Amino acid sequence: MTTDQTLRPLRPTHSAPAVFGAGAAIGVLGGMIGLGGAEFRLPLLISLFGFTALSAIILNKAMSLVVVLVALPARLTAVPAAEVAARWPVAINLLAGSLLGAWAGASWAVRMRSTTLYKVLAALMVLMAAALVVTHTTTLNTLALPLWAQIPAGVAAGFGIGVVAAIMGVAGGELLIPTIVLLFGEAIKTAGSLSLLVSLPTMLVALARYSRDGSFAVLSANLRFTAVMAAGSITGAVLGGVLLGVFPDLVLIPALAVILFVSAVKLARHT
Repeated sequence: MTTDQTLRPLRPTHSAPAVFGAGAAIGVLGGMIGLGGAEFRLPLLISLFGFTALSAIILNKAMSLVVVLVALPARLTAVPAAEVAARWPVAINLLAGSLLGAWAGASWAVRMRSTTLYKVLAALMVLMAAALVVTHTTTLNTLALPLWAQIPAGVAAGFGIGVVAAIMGVAGGELLIPTIVLLFGEAIKTAGSLSLLVSLPTMLVALARYSRDGSFAVLSANLRFTAVMAAGSITGAVLGGVLLGVFPDLVLIPALAVILFVSAVKLARHT
């Protein structure tokens, strides 16, 4: 049953400039490390704007979809489409798991008690912080698995990533990129483009599953909020891309990981 609390923020209305500015700040953080920043946006939706966990996940997923749709053409300009298309078996392998994972993750999220969902989100944010540190501070080398092991490993990894992405409302690039490098030996830049191709249908499946639940009404009830924050996120991501490399990773990555960890602690204590 959908309640007023599900349909709108718990706090009074927020001005468009504040919403745009918050989205832009998140976009800058993500843009500086080559990601969309959805993992930073989720705790903001809950703590600052007062959405319940499930509502925040659905809104975050919708905004992540918009950001990916905008980023995809630019990414394909940086990496030739023919080069990405030649790696279609990698995308298919991961999608075989991620589509199922997205449906399962969204199904679990709508069935969880609110207090449980906050704790699950907190744990996943710690996972994202760890993935962020590992991906940006270590050299990833392929595992060089034989084909008979690589395919099921790709399906299993895709399933797990689909679950995490659906429950957090993120695109999943933080996990997809290192997975593509480790399992399939692709270069980081190519892995980034492939991750977008996997993320897009995976997010659509998660949203399709959420649309079957009454909580999905939060999206139509907050379309203006969602559009303004998504616009801010895209603007911030562009600015963050310009700032890429300005701050050394040895300073930036630990700082962002700390932000995620602190946010995780706050979510775990959320009631």
